[in-house]
Amino acid sequence: MSRVLIIGAGGVGGVVAHKCAQVPEVFTDIVLASRTLEKCDKIRAQISRPIRTARVDADNTAELTALIREVSPDLIINVALPYQDLSIMDACLETGVDYLDTANYEPRDEARFCYKWQWDYNDRFRDRGIMGLLGCGFDPGVTNIFCAHALKHHFEEIRTIDIVDCNAGKHGHAFATNFNPEINIREVTARGKYFENGRWIETDPLSVHETFDFPEIGPREMYLMYHEELESLAKNIPGVRRIRFWMTFSQEYLTHLRVLQNVGMTRIDPVSFQGCEIVPLQFLKALLPDPSSLAKNYEGKTCIGCVIEGIREGKPGKYFIYNICDHAEAYREVKAQAISYTTGVPAMIGGMLMLTGAWRGRGVFNVEEFDPDPFMEKLPLHGLPWTEKFLE
Repeated sequence: MSRVLIIGAGGVGGVVAHKCAQVPEVFTDIVLASRTLEKCDKIRAQISRPIRTARVDADNTAELTALIREVSPDLIINVALPYQDLSIMDACLETGVDYLDTANYEPRDEARFCYKWQWDYNDRFRDRGIMGLLGCGFDPGVTNIFCAHALKHHFEEIRTIDIVDCNAGKHGHAFATNFNPEINIREVTARGKYFENGRWIETDPLSVHETFDFPEIGPREMYLMYHEELESLAKNIPGVRRIRFWMTFSQEYLTHLRVLQNVGMTRIDPVSFQGCEIVPLQFLKALLPDPSSLAKNYEGKTCIGCVIEGIREGKPGKYFIYNICDHAEAYREVKAQAISYTTGVPAMIGGMLMLTGAWRGRGVFNVEEFDPDPFMEKLPLHGLPWTEKFLE
C-alpha cells in the first residue's frame, strides 16, 4: 500500500495524477497539492477513482513539512516550478520521505540551472536514509534512460550523443509556450552549451542549427541549446566524447520571441512601472495562454529521441531511439497535450519503480544510474512506445 503526494497541478501534474490513478495496485492513495486548490479540484473531477486535494505553498518549507506529516506519503512527486525544488527537498529531509522531480533547480532571480545545488543534497539524503530521483521526465529522463539502454544492450562504448526534440504540433495561437512560459522563455533565450572532449563549449543563443528528418514528421530545423541532462550524462556515461541537445522551433515562434526580447519583455530583473516594481517576464507570463489550456485543440505529434554513435561489436555504429506522441491522443486519454504527457508519464513510472523496489538507493540519483530495463519495459505499457534502429 503506497501513498503518493503530487506537488503541482499544472499540465504535467494533471498527467501524473491521471497516470497514477491508472495503477491502483501501486498508487493506492493519491494526494494532489498546489498553491491553487481550484486547479487540483479540476483535475480530481476528471479522474474516475477518488483522490484527495490540498493547498500548499511549495516555496514554504514549513508549510510543506506540515502537509507531508498530515498526509504521511511514501513518495513525493515534485512537478511544481524548478524554483521550488530545494524547498521541497528540504521538506523531504525534515520528514524522511523519498523525492522525485522532472527538472533541475534554478534560482528565481538568475537565468541559470545546473545539478550542483541538488547533487549537494546527496550526503544528507543518504544519511537520512531516503532517495531522491532527479530529472525523471522525458528530456531529462527518458532520453537519459535511452542512453543507458543503448550502452547496456548495443554499444561497448558510446562516443557521441545528440538529443533531438521536435514538437510539430499546432495549437492555434500566434505565440504560446508548451510549459510554464517563464521557465520556457528563460531556457530558450539562454546561451547554448554542449560537452566535447572533457570541456563545455558555449554558443550564442540559437546560433547553431541544422535540419533533421524526424520520423512521421519530416525535415525540421533544430537549434542547439543547453539542457540539464547533458550535465548528468557527461558524468554518468563513461568515455563519452560529445553530447549535444537540439530543439525545433517554428520561424513564427522565433520571430515573436525576438521581438519580445528586443522590447525588454523577457527581462527577469524588476522594472519600475507607475510606482510599482514588476518583472517583465512574469508580466508576459500573465498575458500568454496557460499551457494546460492549449491541450483541447492541439493537433500533430512530437518526436523526441537520441542519435548515438559509438563502438558496436568492435566496429563504429550509429543508432537512433525515439518516441512519437500524438497531441490529440494525449488529450483524449488524460486531457493534456503531448508535452505534458511525455513528461508526466515517466514521472509516474519512476515513482512506480521506486515504490516497488525496482529502483532503490540512499542519496540523490539521476535516472541513468539505474538499470534501464524495467523502465523501458513500462514505457509502452503506459502510453509511450519507443522505436530503435541502426542508421549505419
